[in-house]
Amino acid sequence: MTTFELVDAHQRERVGSFPSFDPARGDLEVFRRDLAEGTTALLGSDTVAYEERVIPGPANAPAVRVLIFRPPEANGPAPVILYVHGGGMIAGTPDMQAGTHARVAAATGALIVSVDYRLAPETPFPGGLEDVYAALLWLSAHATDLGGDSSRISIMGDSGGGCLAAATALLARDRKQVPLRAQILIYPMLDLRTGGPDALTDDPITGEFVWTRAQNQHAWSAVRGTLAADDPAFGYLSPAFMRNLSGLPPTFLITGALDLFRDEDVTFAQRLWQAGVPTDLIVYANAVHAFDLLPSPLAERVQRDVVEAIRRLT
Repeated sequence: MTTFELVDAHQRERVGSFPSFDPARGDLEVFRRDLAEGTTALLGSDTVAYEERVIPGPANAPAVRVLIFRPPEANGPAPVILYVHGGGMIAGTPDMQAGTHARVAAATGALIVSVDYRLAPETPFPGGLEDVYAALLWLSAHATDLGGDSSRISIMGDSGGGCLAAATALLARDRKQVPLRAQILIYPMLDLRTGGPDALTDDPITGEFVWTRAQNQHAWSAVRGTLAADDPAFGYLSPAFMRNLSGLPPTFLITGALDLFRDEDVTFAQRLWQAGVPTDLIVYANAVHAFDLLPSPLAERVQRDVVEAIRRLT
């Protein structure tokens, strides 16, 4: 069975050539290189200027690198977005999405800070999450110096970065150090069961392209490391397992009808509604994972929707 004919007609030519990897062959380094180079080329990131800083990392951990994208015109302190890049938490860099960050900063007037967190399997949970949280603490302390509004900080991420963004929002809620204005989750990776034998759902029309069941299970195994299912931190690893979602900031969540994460994302949105969290959910028809990166009218539509959400929520 193939779902190729269901894919958005303007994206079919590109969808099969999106950087991918075969976990059975162990070609993670090749995937990392191809993802960084391919995404950089798609988004025109190599032509974008940004500021780079190295900030304090978590306790007893290395320093963290961040990239700063300022809006071209500042009318007072800007809303602030801490961005977490995608790549299944096993690949990706903030540099590869520089083109998007520069465009979003210009369109919304937001100050965007993208964090270069440590990847699995070299650094399993909670290393990457604590890197992002350290960046949040630094951003809260230095937002004013950067031209931002320290009372208007939001978290945003895509795919694996969407998982870390959601987990950071949970940490911020529970540690009570930085109140978040919003969380913006772009086809987030939230449930480590997806693609495995204990998946809550397994619709065969999802997950054929870009990010597959095998890739997902491989990535989650790398990130999880030896963390036990009964560990109190398990809900921060995989936010689908967090029992209490109340007290989270207003949420904007998007996913695709052909995306492997569709059902876990819809379920998470439903649970947010049940917890009283103001939540917008958009499921795009004919959309595979990472569909906003594939040039097309569909990608332009989602980019407009994301910009509008940022303007409204932040």
